[in-house]
Amino acid sequence: MPLSRLFSSTREIPETSAVPQHIAIVMDGNGRWARKRFLPRVAGHKRGVETVRTMVRLCIERGVENLTLFAFSSENWRRPQDEVSFLMNLFLQALQGEVARLHKNNIRLRIIGDLSRFDEVLVKTIREAEALTAANTALTLSVAANYGGRWDILNAINQMVAAHPEKRDAYTETDLAPFLCLADAPEPDLFIRTGGEQRISNFLVWQLAYTEFYFTDRLWPDFDEAAFDEAIRSYQQRERRFGRTSEQVQQLDSSDGNSAKHA
Repeated sequence: MPLSRLFSSTREIPETSAVPQHIAIVMDGNGRWARKRFLPRVAGHKRGVETVRTMVRLCIERGVENLTLFAFSSENWRRPQDEVSFLMNLFLQALQGEVARLHKNNIRLRIIGDLSRFDEVLVKTIREAEALTAANTALTLSVAANYGGRWDILNAINQMVAAHPEKRDAYTETDLAPFLCLADAPEPDLFIRTGGEQRISNFLVWQLAYTEFYFTDRLWPDFDEAAFDEAIRSYQQRERRFGRTSEQVQQLDSSDGNSAKHA
């Protein structure tokens, strides 16, 4: 993605459209979905992979350019060891089984997060999948694995200081931005969290500064096309002011011949 498309929503006003160009999702509720059906938690995680396929397809059909999914947080290592091991194996199997399909459908895949805790086979598979799909343009699918928003910021700061030690205490957002995990993507327009919880759980702490939030009680395996479109409709009713007044937004939209909202 060209650097000209990057922006900081706290420093400048980004362009917006009726279709969010970047959607970020916390895929919550797999375990509860399985428990409601008297199944082991891992069955919910398997079913959740099918929902990922559906979301990827819907994003392409609706014209969304970037989809970022929170698959495994830096805090998820606290889960029972057998579940963590299953998730790592499922991640590897999903990569091996899906990368050819993603490439065929012109989808770019990248994994964001600290890969240092993953085994060599998984890291090698990740790098090969990223290399294979690097030039694809239909959708950028970013999967956050062993990712934490605070880690992202600290990691970016360390890289920035190492790259520009001469600036010392005069760093700006512009200096930091290139070192964040999603440096080549616009900030998310819409954040979705399934499963009923209403928090970001250390996901994209920097990038969600002016993102519209949408929370739903639907568990991730049940988040289907109708639920996705409802989230889009909710987004289209938001007035994205970015620090301005409603009157300013409405005046600007009127002069452009657009509605004050996205609908």
